[in-house]
Amino acid sequence: MGAVDTPQRSSSGGKKGRGGHRPKHRVGIRIDMTPMVDIAFLLLIFFMVTTVFRTPQALEINLPPDEKTEIEVAESKVLSVRVLPDDRVFYRRGKDPWARSDVIGLKDVFKGYKGNKDLVVVISIDREAKFNNMVDIIDDLDLASLTRFSLRTLKPEERKELESL
Repeated sequence: MGAVDTPQRSSSGGKKGRGGHRPKHRVGIRIDMTPMVDIAFLLLIFFMVTTVFRTPQALEINLPPDEKTEIEVAESKVLSVRVLPDDRVFYRRGKDPWARSDVIGLKDVFKGYKGNKDLVVVISIDREAKFNNMVDIIDDLDLASLTRFSLRTLKPEERKELESL
């Protein structure tokens, strides 16, 4: 609620002060801010409750059954990716020679195979490599719509082969 305070006039009628000058009386206005604060908080609560929060982005990975079944795939349809602990990445398709890259550069490699349903990507990661590298590679595969991939640890003899390149 609001209220207006009006000053009481004196009935003396004489001049006050010097030179016949009367001091001005200001009209006091009081506004109760409680209803406006209530509305502000109600709006705040309304928007907080009705806002849709971003759902966490997760990539679904289907794991094969525990049975040890081997699937025959033509070697020309296999892209091998090997990741070393120092962020060096080597890749090749089939029997092609190894090409060197880094984790960021793999995004461009995967774009070249975008949407290829027949391609199987075998990712071999060294045990000492950063976990974040594996996550970045899987994200890049997802962006390139490459859905068939396999993860495994890099064998010591494979690591020695790559270090000699």
